[in-house]
Amino acid sequence: MSLGDEHDGASGTGGGGTGQTRTRLPDSGAGDVYGGVYGGARRPARNSRSLITVVGVVVLLIAAIAFANRSGGGDDSPSDASANRDAAAPTAATGVKPVTGKNGTIPSGYARDEQGAQSAAANYAVALGSAEMFDKAKRDSILSSVIAPSNVDRFRATLDKAYSASFFKNVGLNEDGSTPTGFTFVSRTAPIGTKATLFSGNKATVEVWCAGLVGLAGEGSTKPVTNGWFTITMELEWVDNDWKVITHSQKDGPAPVGGDTRASSAEEITGAVNGYGGFTYAR
Repeated sequence: MSLGDEHDGASGTGGGGTGQTRTRLPDSGAGDVYGGVYGGARRPARNSRSLITVVGVVVLLIAAIAFANRSGGGDDSPSDASANRDAAAPTAATGVKPVTGKNGTIPSGYARDEQGAQSAAANYAVALGSAEMFDKAKRDSILSSVIAPSNVDRFRATLDKAYSASFFKNVGLNEDGSTPTGFTFVSRTAPIGTKATLFSGNKATVEVWCAGLVGLAGEGSTKPVTNGWFTITMELEWVDNDWKVITHSQKDGPAPVGGDTRASSAEEITGAVNGYGGFTYAR
């Protein structure tokens, strides 16, 4: 579950400067949290000939990549190699090393540069969109780790109001935020890409394009797990030798056309959530 609708808890926003943090509250249930993505346009089924064509293209592409990456030529100059890395940056992971520190369960120790700010924003998006945010003690720990010290109390007060009994009920939880017996609560955010829209040494504004899951997995769930697409904007500040969040806002999209993948059963979703761990995102 990600932060979304505006509240008065923090100064400013990453994108619009409105002076507020945002917490997404569904209007009618978990299915609406990410904008009701079910029922959108679907891709037409491919016939066998087009499938063979696609497979052939993929095979040729893999062969071309393998040929291009063969060692032993030694003809590229350092400037050529640098240019090739720069050209690949929009579609491939970039950077020289990942972060190695930890602040609780959240990576820390980011570089004081644009790349470090993007890595911090991606990891903070994961933390702020996690199921742990629905537990008061865990939420307070996350906020202490990722929010600038001067803003922690404001974020905490705002989110304590947002995570209310009625909100928990809307996403299928018990009024105290606990998960009903026999079900698994899912709230995950997965960054797809990041973009720094401002960087000035001690401050940065970073947009994180994300996919997300939220809902209650289990047989007979009335709040099934749904997926959505959204962009989070964070304004970051260099505090105590690391990047910290000053403001946080969210908007829907960009969302791709829905695919033709069959929806999995409640049992399959539960197994996936329990069996696949999350990632540390760093470039």
